[in-house]
Amino acid sequence: MKLHLNTDASQLLFTGYGEDHVLINGHRHDASLLLTARGIEIAPWVGLGFDALTAAHFEWIAQRELDILLLGTGTRLRFPHPSLTRALMDARIGLEVMDIGALCRTYNILAGEGRSVGAAVLIEPAAGD
Repeated sequence: MKLHLNTDASQLLFTGYGEDHVLINGHRHDASLLLTARGIEIAPWVGLGFDALTAAHFEWIAQRELDILLLGTGTRLRFPHPSLTRALMDARIGLEVMDIGALCRTYNILAGEGRSVGAAVLIEPAAGD
């Protein structure tokens, strides 16, 4: 699915997505990542499925200066156990869990408003990988 074209090339925004990728300013990313106003970071959960997420993954995110984290769990909603996301609460970072399409749209709106938002994208390995 394509999203509206970004008119400010200096701002990183989602321009499309699919079940196994996201497009950021037109560039395809097939691996899990964290997108913030500061840039794109390869996530420590690359190649892992949802069930393999640990508290350490959320501690890694909690080290960023964010007000809210959008967690994209693929094509369906799956909520991490609160014990895994405790570091976000301790860092006073709000958490919203959504599918990949909602994540892309919501991130673009919040980032466009100048909010301190991060988008944690989980791209799960294909079955059989």
